[in-house]
Amino acid sequence: MTENIKILVIDDSPETLEMIERILKPKGYKILLTTNGEDGIKILRSEPIDLVITDLKMPGITGLDLLRFISENFKDIQSIVITGYPSIDTAVLSIKSGAEEFLPKPFTDEELLDAINKSIEKIKLKYSIYKNKSVINEFGIIGESMGIKKVITSIKKAAQTNATVLIYGESGTGKELVARAIHYNSLRATSPFVAVNCGGIPESLLESQLFGHLKGAFTGATETRAGFFQTADKGTIFLDEITETSPSTQVKLLRVLQEKEIYMVGSNKSIKIDTRIIAATNRDIMSLVRQGKFREDLYFRLNVIPIDIPPLRERGNDIIMLTNYFLDLYKKEYNKPELTISDDVLKIFVNYSWPGNVRELQNLIQRIVVMSDNNFVDIPDLPEIMRFSISPGYKTNMSLEDVEREHISNVLKYTNYNKTRAAEILKVDRKTLRDKIKKYKIIEKNGE
Repeated sequence: MTENIKILVIDDSPETLEMIERILKPKGYKILLTTNGEDGIKILRSEPIDLVITDLKMPGITGLDLLRFISENFKDIQSIVITGYPSIDTAVLSIKSGAEEFLPKPFTDEELLDAINKSIEKIKLKYSIYKNKSVINEFGIIGESMGIKKVITSIKKAAQTNATVLIYGESGTGKELVARAIHYNSLRATSPFVAVNCGGIPESLLESQLFGHLKGAFTGATETRAGFFQTADKGTIFLDEITETSPSTQVKLLRVLQEKEIYMVGSNKSIKIDTRIIAATNRDIMSLVRQGKFREDLYFRLNVIPIDIPPLRERGNDIIMLTNYFLDLYKKEYNKPELTISDDVLKIFVNYSWPGNVRELQNLIQRIVVMSDNNFVDIPDLPEIMRFSISPGYKTNMSLEDVEREHISNVLKYTNYNKTRAAEILKVDRKTLRDKIKKYKIIEKNGE
């Protein structure tokens, strides 16, 4: 496996770099060398690295700075610290900052190779575990990261009650999957589960869709029609994007929670209902409450059992398990049983920011399987934004304007210059985005 292990060595001493290269090259490792931390970070942001060997004391970005950068941005990279100033304090600090091994200079060939072998065993173990792991967890949820384990525990507790649930999570994290898991493991499982995207229904129609309407209640109401709450009676209604509802609708939802009754549009007669509410949002709901855009009393009524779904970028090796699951799924669907994905691609996946979360990963794997011309998927088969922007990490020498310019440019590339989608990701309106594009002179391609 050594020919697949890529090692980055960072030391301000050219003699040390030459010595390490001399020791490692005959073993078949891929070696990258640099004399400073700045270049080290550039390499980390552009290459899938397995192991970093870094000096501790260097001008500019130090070894400790590098360890912190790796710890914050690259969950799967192993680190070895070498130093000519060994002490218990520096060793402890290095380990706390993320180093796996600590080597004082001078060290022998055997000591260096032993430290590397220990790190490689961890790399091998991780990939062997997660490439061959049974991927289906409880409730059909794939993964075993700490965040997902907390979600599963919350599902179990929520399923035992009729309490209202508020699910938090970015777009594409699987909020409806969690809501369905709660419903189908509760005493309401034999009754309807009705999912409603509050942000996808025009405000003028949402209330009649939720609560139903009488014939003649408004122009076009040619017949009396039941709403989603009546359809979900004795079961569960899932209100996704709950924060997109108007103040008027929020008042009516509050009445449903308090009085267990609804009023059809055009009627002054209440109808008793027995429907459990599970709501979800991808926005900072407390910020909306403070701004007066979401009712505080409704928030507290909804937030009886909060469930926070972590974004994919924070789920570590769950990404490998999900990749294997979707790969197997689409290999069967498109009859490509021999297709495999390289370890370098998996490294990029683990360190990519995944703005679209699990949905983005699933769509990417489907596209890769459909478009592959051979049985091996490697880095050139990935979209450009993944090949050249592996991590959302940082550059220490960039101004705030430079960071904003680069981020907007990357998001535009990711969306294929679809400004509507880019504005949604950036959480700004299209006019603001157009102004930023003009200000930073970002070159547009194929934009809408």
